[in-house]
Amino acid sequence: MRSVKSTARTAFLALSCAALAGGLWAASGPAAQAEEGKRGGSLRLLARAGGGTLDPHINYTAQYFQTNFILYDGLVGFKKANGKDGNAIVADLAEALPTVSDDGKTYTFTLRKGVRFSNGQPVTTGDVVASFQRIFKVSSPTAGTFYNGILGADHCLAEPAGCTLAEGVSADPASGTIVIKLAAADAEFLQKLSLPHAAILPADAPAKDVGTDAIPGTGPYKIESYDPNTRLRLVRNPYFKEWSKDAQPDGYVDEINYDFGLTEEAAITAIQNGQADWMFDPPPPDRLPELGTKYAKQVHLNLLAAMWYAPMNVNLAPFNDERVRKAVNYAVDRGALTKLFGGANLATPACQILPPDFPSYEAYCPYTQAPGAKWSKPDLEKAKALVKDSGTAGQKVTVIVEDNAVARSIGVYLQGVLAQLGYDASVKPISQNIQFTYIQNTANAVQISVSQWYQDYPAASNFLNVLFSCGSFHPGSDSSINMSGFCDKTIDAQITEALVTATKDPAKAATQWTAIDKAITDKAPVAVLFTPKQVTFLSARVKGFVFNNQTKWLISQSWVE
Repeated sequence: MRSVKSTARTAFLALSCAALAGGLWAASGPAAQAEEGKRGGSLRLLARAGGGTLDPHINYTAQYFQTNFILYDGLVGFKKANGKDGNAIVADLAEALPTVSDDGKTYTFTLRKGVRFSNGQPVTTGDVVASFQRIFKVSSPTAGTFYNGILGADHCLAEPAGCTLAEGVSADPASGTIVIKLAAADAEFLQKLSLPHAAILPADAPAKDVGTDAIPGTGPYKIESYDPNTRLRLVRNPYFKEWSKDAQPDGYVDEINYDFGLTEEAAITAIQNGQADWMFDPPPPDRLPELGTKYAKQVHLNLLAAMWYAPMNVNLAPFNDERVRKAVNYAVDRGALTKLFGGANLATPACQILPPDFPSYEAYCPYTQAPGAKWSKPDLEKAKALVKDSGTAGQKVTVIVEDNAVARSIGVYLQGVLAQLGYDASVKPISQNIQFTYIQNTANAVQISVSQWYQDYPAASNFLNVLFSCGSFHPGSDSSINMSGFCDKTIDAQITEALVTATKDPAKAATQWTAIDKAITDKAPVAVLFTPKQVTFLSARVKGFVFNNQTKWLISQSWVE
């Protein structure tokens, strides 16, 4: 049995050789469709576990965001296109992009005619108004950060059940217009409306988390059945008619079966054998040599605006002491962690919240020997001194991770780091079907966990505001994306100021976000570990690969031969 260290090194060398040989790296980046796709057939997708609730207003996992983009639509949406072209905002259920008042506070949309939900029910302006109310009634995880600027949202956040948004969202059924009014201009509002959390649903959708029950949508597919332990089955929406190829193109395959339960090892083998077409989970490092050489033509490697990180609960011992959180940051060997993920070709060490090549990013790493722009190596001596000063050594600490190979290995590594610092550390793997919501709920008293964050859209606020603002922390809720419970009033005021500045002076706001990134990093509510790349391994029969940072692999635009 090879050690993790030697396995990761072998994977790194194999991937490097593949790059030189024109293998894996030749498949990198978005691939344009060379031919018109073929309709028919089915796809079999695999994941270690399901992604939790089916509710598009609540689910905040990369796993189900990917499918929700082809199940649901908003008034506007991200263009379903390769690479950076997918950042563009296009009209979706609205006939055109909205007219916006001179002060940037009023958005007027006209609803597209003739669109139906997957149950045959026509989409009406009443559905639009009810959908915005529902975002607050179900306490969507982004209600307090993305949609709190709508007039009346403050009341809805305080009393979700009585939410009407009467001041902020109104409609005229006769003309098909919808008017949304904001308390202040928001430079990112259309991007926020393009996410599944702003999907338009039937007005009679339950005002609670639907769990395993499907809500009708407007996309090219609908949910036929769901058992979170075995399978999510998507079939064609019989009422779908393509109204905009940019916003929501028709799908090629007739059926998509998303099966749960296979290990990552078994999933890789199934794809190699043509028994499955794709896996959601990261490939195990010991299988990367095969993928980078023998199966290089089936592999796509894409840069991600993302981070793997370890949230530390600032309200629970020992991480309620800033010295302890900083100690973890100093002690972590980020180079070793990139090897666990598959090597330097697949991950880059990171210390700060914003990822490289992202808006407002300025290289910054205070948690390393010789602090500066880049991480070099851990400073264990400084870390141990901080723990000694805190007087917390000997306390029990449990690391909560997803039950998959990569996350478990990172959890075990962090357990070792905590043990070196003097803690009685253990690791608790939890099915990824529930881990993401489990680590958000303060009732579960999670001290430290391993998680990932992928951009919703390319703006610094999508990391800094969503993950670390006071408005993202909801004690006792499964929808508390601020998993550290970090709420710094000074930094919160800076976030609010940057959001306002962005509507008037984007260049100035960009520098403000850079300063906020550094300020949060200095407070160490999390330990950022590395910036990942996406490895997409498809079966030989899958054609037409489209990838962008919002949708990742756009499943509906691939076909099978």
